[in-house]
Amino acid sequence: MTYRCFNVEIADNIAHVQLKRPSELNTMVPEFWRELPEIVREIDHEAKARVIVISSTGKHFSAGMDLSVFTAAQGGAPSEKPERGRSAANLRLHVLEIQETFNVIDRARIPVLIAIQGGCIGGAVDLSSACDCRYATADAFFVVQEINIGMTADVGTFPRLCNLMPQGWVRELAYSGRRLPAQKAKEIGLVNEVFATQEEMLAGVMAIAKEIAEKSPLAVHGSKVMINYARDHSIADGLDYIATWQAGMYNPEVDMRESFVAKAEKRAPKFADLQPLRKVAL
Repeated sequence: MTYRCFNVEIADNIAHVQLKRPSELNTMVPEFWRELPEIVREIDHEAKARVIVISSTGKHFSAGMDLSVFTAAQGGAPSEKPERGRSAANLRLHVLEIQETFNVIDRARIPVLIAIQGGCIGGAVDLSSACDCRYATADAFFVVQEINIGMTADVGTFPRLCNLMPQGWVRELAYSGRRLPAQKAKEIGLVNEVFATQEEMLAGVMAIAKEIAEKSPLAVHGSKVMINYARDHSIADGLDYIATWQAGMYNPEVDMRESFVAKAEKRAPKFADLQPLRKVAL
């Protein structure tokens, strides 16, 4: 399928999803918010890959949300002044709909890695914070741009960033709209690794994706579920849930046995993919 905002390539169990509008700074136009969840859901639900890598093209990763999205949120010109409460209720639902674009990444059964060059601005920060791991070039920087245009970031920046980096840094960036350079982002835990160039970064991220893709997809899926659950719950809740998960999904006669047999035979283990999610007929 052809998309306005993305190129999608799948090879060796890795799906590479690349923003492809560098001349427009890869702004997040209305199509972006429809296409990205569609792409991620299809890869995840149909078990087309074991890892997703999101990257971009041009000087900057993305300049964030396009102004046309704000226009769409406000609606067309009504014949009469709309009632404030009802308009506000609709705006809330519109924001929740936009948030769902990145929630899909968080809920995907497979890890999503993101490779960032240049500016990661506004909505792009929301996107990056929803991914499992972030990698950046030395010239990359992050900006909570919303404060610079007189609004509060609302697509996922604060709920997720507060789990990824110290709150003091989140607050400074949120209140000031300053740039956070890639090296500092690594020092405070937002970024996993910084690379000298985009080419080196993509090579490095693809190597990590390959390593993940060689592991048991079920074990990787379980690990993502448990990490997300632990993030959102107490230690006691997390321990209880992993016990329940293991009771249901752990099968030593399959993937664990293959791991030991492969090691004894001095070969790479071969694991089955996750099963596609069945569509329930209503």
